[in-house]
Amino acid sequence: MKKVLISAAALLLPAAAFAHTGHEVSGFAAGVAHPFTGLDHLLAMLAVGLWAARQSGAARWATPLAFVAMMAVGALAGASSLQLPFTELMIAASVVVFGGLIAFNLKKGALAGVLLAGGFAFFHGFAHGAEMPAMSTLATYGAGFLLATAVLHAAGYALAAFGHSKAADISRRVAGAAIALTGVVLGLA
Repeated sequence: MKKVLISAAALLLPAAAFAHTGHEVSGFAAGVAHPFTGLDHLLAMLAVGLWAARQSGAARWATPLAFVAMMAVGALAGASSLQLPFTELMIAASVVVFGGLIAFNLKKGALAGVLLAGGFAFFHGFAHGAEMPAMSTLATYGAGFLLATAVLHAAGYALAAFGHSKAADISRRVAGAAIALTGVVLGLA
């Protein structure tokens, strides 16, 4: 767990290296930083990992994998100047849904997990692609936010591994409820 957290923190260091103001971070560093700078993206991606870790069978790995894959597809659509209504609302809904799944300890099969994660991931990817800095290419920026997403999923997965006691289960469920409630607030904002 310690190695995962240190690795996640180290991914943020490239953005910190730009000490002079007025220079926009672009490319890979901007892509890595993007999921960490929006509470909606951060919570959704942690929640996907946390929920997937509590699943069984193929859903444990297929759910986060589907999220990353469909996020890439969404980014292609977002970078193409396509207009997609309700993107921010769907991102907030993903926070509510994944938080609720954790709070209620709901387990779904691999297909349901893949469809749910993939559907919401498309909107996350769309937002990332549409918000790509002008000096970035989708390849470098996309590689950055896909890597950051995978790291956040892994962090959520690692958090789920802490304890198998009733207290640990209650803590995860309370965290899920807090994530869902935050998603409601973000959706109303």
